[in-house]
Amino acid sequence: MTIRDITNGPEWILWGVGILCILMSALLLSGRGAWLIAGYNTSPKEKKSRYDEKKLCRVSGGGMAVISIFVFIMALWDEVLPAGFMYVFLGITLLVTIIMLILMNTYCRKH
Repeated sequence: MTIRDITNGPEWILWGVGILCILMSALLLSGRGAWLIAGYNTSPKEKKSRYDEKKLCRVSGGGMAVISIFVFIMALWDEVLPAGFMYVFLGITLLVTIIMLILMNTYCRKH
């Protein structure tokens, strides 16, 4: 059983999600996508002043880029990859998210 066998939607949806993720990643890596970061976007100014916005954007953009790469891998080789690759994708996504949260709360804080 492959990834293609377990997906229900048309093939272009996975490509669309991958392109959307790459666009958001590029915006964040450029340092101008702070409005995409949930929590930071809605926090008051005094709490925002504790974080370096450029570093915050770059950390979240880097994590989003890693996830985007795996979405594109699934889109490119959906007829070849086994269905178990979804578990690998889920594990990597969770790991990247945890690393991003740790970096956002340590590396991105102003000292």
